Amino acid sequence: MRCLLQELTSLLLLGMALAQRQVTVQESPLYRTEGSHITIWCKVSGYQGPSEQNFQWSIYLPSAPEREVQIISTMDPSFPYAIYTQRVHSKEIYVERVQGDSVLLHITALQDRDAGEYECHTPTTDERYFGSYSAKMKLMVIPDSLRVASVPQTLNKVERDSLELKCEVSKSTAQHSHLSISWYRQKAGEPPVEIISLSRDFVLRAGNTYAQRQATGDVRLDKVGETTSKLTIYNLQPSDQGEFYCEAAEWIQDPDKSWYAMTRKRSEGTIISIQATDKEFSVRLETEKRTYTVGEPVEFRCILEAQNVPERYFSISWAFNSSLIASLGPNAVPVLNSDFAQREALGQLKVAKESDSVFVLKIYRLRLEDSGKYNCRVTEREKTVTGDFIDKESKRPKNIPITVLPLKAGFAVTAISRTPGVTYNESFDLQCIIKPHYPSWVPVSVTWRFQPAGSTEFHDLVTFTRDGGVQWGDRYMGFRTRTAIEKAESSNNVRLSISRASDTEAGKYQCVAELWRKNYNSSWTRLADRTSNLLEIRVLRPVTKLQVSKSKRSITLVESRPIPLNCSVKSQTSPDSHFAVLWYVHKPSDADGKLILKTTHSSAFEYGTYAEEEGLRGRLLFERSSSGGLFSLTVQRAEVSDSGSYYCHVEEWLLSPNHAWYKLAEEVSGRTEVTVKQPDNHLQVNQTQKNLTVLENQWVTLECAVTNRTSPTSQLSVEWYVWKSGHPEKEAVAQLSRQATLQYGDLATLSGLKGRLNLESPSPGLYLLTLQNVTVQDSGAYDCRVEEWLLDPSNQWYKRAEDLSGLTTVTVKQPDPTLQVDTAISNLTVLEKEPFPLDCNILSRSSQESRFAVTWYNLRTKEGGGLASRGTEEEEEREALLSVGPDAVFGQEAGRFEGRLRFQRLSSAHYRLTVLQAGAADAGNYSCRVEEWLPDPKGAWYRLAEEESGTVTIHVQDTGSTLQSIICSNDALFYFVFFYPFPIFGILIITILLVRFKSRNSSKNSEGKNGVPLLWIKEPHLNYSPTCLEPPVLSIHPGTID
Repeated sequence: MRCLLQELTSLLLLGMALAQRQVTVQESPLYRTEGSHITIWCKVSGYQGPSEQNFQWSIYLPSAPEREVQIISTMDPSFPYAIYTQRVHSKEIYVERVQGDSVLLHITALQDRDAGEYECHTPTTDERYFGSYSAKMKLMVIPDSLRVASVPQTLNKVERDSLELKCEVSKSTAQHSHLSISWYRQKAGEPPVEIISLSRDFVLRAGNTYAQRQATGDVRLDKVGETTSKLTIYNLQPSDQGEFYCEAAEWIQDPDKSWYAMTRKRSEGTIISIQATDKEFSVRLETEKRTYTVGEPVEFRCILEAQNVPERYFSISWAFNSSLIASLGPNAVPVLNSDFAQREALGQLKVAKESDSVFVLKIYRLRLEDSGKYNCRVTEREKTVTGDFIDKESKRPKNIPITVLPLKAGFAVTAISRTPGVTYNESFDLQCIIKPHYPSWVPVSVTWRFQPAGSTEFHDLVTFTRDGGVQWGDRYMGFRTRTAIEKAESSNNVRLSISRASDTEAGKYQCVAELWRKNYNSSWTRLADRTSNLLEIRVLRPVTKLQVSKSKRSITLVESRPIPLNCSVKSQTSPDSHFAVLWYVHKPSDADGKLILKTTHSSAFEYGTYAEEEGLRGRLLFERSSSGGLFSLTVQRAEVSDSGSYYCHVEEWLLSPNHAWYKLAEEVSGRTEVTVKQPDNHLQVNQTQKNLTVLENQWVTLECAVTNRTSPTSQLSVEWYVWKSGHPEKEAVAQLSRQATLQYGDLATLSGLKGRLNLESPSPGLYLLTLQNVTVQDSGAYDCRVEEWLLDPSNQWYKRAEDLSGLTTVTVKQPDPTLQVDTAISNLTVLEKEPFPLDCNILSRSSQESRFAVTWYNLRTKEGGGLASRGTEEEEEREALLSVGPDAVFGQEAGRFEGRLRFQRLSSAHYRLTVLQAGAADAGNYSCRVEEWLPDPKGAWYRLAEEESGTVTIHVQDTGSTLQSIICSNDALFYFVFFYPFPIFGILIITILLVRFKSRNSSKNSEGKNGVPLLWIKEPHLNYSPTCLEPPVLSIHPGTID
């Protein structure tokens, strides 16, 4: 039962907590552009009352952030202020109710003045106020900077043409925003169709209509500039016509991480018209003639006539005697059958696409079996969306028959040369002799063929044609400028002369002679052809005369200085020689030299592995003298690691007759031993010994002066040490690194010296360490150690030297005590029961910061001492009356003086102790002792000095036998004087009162009428002192008249 009650109580509390009203508004800040339509949501939860809640919207403008300006309400039409009334009535500003407890504030045309802090308020419907009833958000209105532009135009296109349109989109928004770009096509009376778009996340997507064409590459969207994008559509279709325009949107990310399109704009449109093409085509086949001789070439041309051929797909097939020879697909790659494929591989046949409309079948050397009928077939193909091709219409022309005749002739050809071996730039002759000798009217063509050294193929070099002309081959054009060909009239001898021989002309030569016959129709028939023997020509290089200096030398230098290395060419083969120089370094730890730098014969630089590994690239300087025979390499900013043995490797290069460079010879120079050392140490620190004696709490400056250094650009680190008495080793105080970073030693940290150190460098090389507020513990012998750091050529710092300064002995003393107390001896006589003062006067002090502890003493003679010995210290004893510490804390009073002492500080140097009610026992000698206390630099107080004042002799005088003392000393007399008179006076007063009372009563009637007053005596007042210190005082006051 108890658990059930607890659960019911928890549910009740939970219900009360859930019933708390909570107003939530859209997260802010929101950035929106001028002129745009904005919505701001607001909702309430945890409310009581009806499900439909009311909402009121207000704004706090930046110009008056504390002033509420009312905008619109769902319950009160008169709620808006005047500046918003018109906009609310015109529905430019309105509230859309999403649910009973959720609304949207709409501003259809945002203005610059709409920026500010918006508040959504919900009037209460609850039984009591509990929760939040309003929420705020910020709206920032920024200028609309989005610009979308496209050149408006009207274009007429043909089917399968290409289309390119450009759109320029720009913005200048200061906030981070993204752009999205979309292209649309719209026809009259139809909704726009999306072509392709680039989203704000830079994702390219095509619309459903163009998705397949975008996948095949027919639709593209490319960025061609900072603000320009280009739409490209290949293979236009009639369905593509319409108005094309681009649309851009500027997106910004709200605080809730959602993206919002602040502005959306479209460009002007471009009207596209597309004309459908004619699909008909025709084919024709052509060749030069119908009759050929064995060995002659033949060419068949298959010509396609159609519209818009480049945009269409065609395949071609060749047939011989109705058998397939070869075929070419839309990709123009020929596929031949086995027999013709072999001839094509030997270069005897060629199937190719000469242009979009012309296809060629060429047989270079006809055979007898090539006689027959030839034809071609053209088939149009259509490419599907999957990339496959479908055959459509196919056409072929009429067959063309050809006849191949045999050649009837016989002769021999021989090639000779008198100079089978030549040197560069020399000349050689080759002769091709034909036997038998044909008459001059017999047409003979001679072709010199050449097989370069190291090759296995022959190529035509030059041809002496059948009609007496010269035809050069297209493979070796360099021969033409250095080769001459001639044919003797009286014999069949064709001479080939080659000048300026080079490696290019080295190889095997062969001549081919062909016998021709001219036909009746001016055509030519080749009757026979013969090939000569092979001639091998060797071309040798010239003998080198290269010599490089072998002299040796040694260089010793300081790091950061340049290392000069020379390489001298003493002789060369030709004045036109060029040199490639390779620089090496050899170190004792290496077996071989390592390449530093290579300069080629064309003056190109190549860094070696050593230069890369050691970082020498930025430190190498290569020079060549104007004479061309001296080469210099300078290693700048030398390092110690650059020490080693250097030498150069020279390659001599010459230009061959065909203008190609070749390496003729190479040689190595003598070695240069290089030793790089660090700079000599010149660091000097002032060694002067100093002794300094200072008072505690003063400042001490320790000087560390560098009188000389190795380099003015060096960096110094300074470290101070101290030797203290009783410590076997010196301790580090502080260190100033070369990067000017101050570090404290353990001593400075542990002893509290860290906060009292000050370092400065008033001039280069002078370092001053100041110890502030020194203490006695700071005493010791100080010195500094200076380290000098140098920057090596690779920009690395290293310690070159160190030196110690002279010792500076610092002695810290406490101040000399100058405490003086008044030592004058005085005598003072006081009456018994009277107070007497004991003054303690300080005449001088050691410091203005001093504090004093004062103690008063009573000097009494020891019992049994005689008068002769009175005043001596041995027979006197000191009793402390009162002590006051330097912290103004009072000590215990002496027992017999307790309650009778009064302390006064009349001035900073004048103290007084007053003894009240002096008695005979108080007589004696009194003095005060003063202790002077000072604070050390750490704030701790210590006793510097103490001084005792002169004695004050106090005499207490007895007052003698007075009337009072006589009376108080005798009991009988005391009672007689002070006790017995009182009853007597009482009886007398009572008697007088009774008499007066009776007389007054008896005379009321007789004398009262006459108003005669009587004299009335009042009761006397008696002051009685039971202590017998004062006699009783009787005072009778005069009466009054009633």
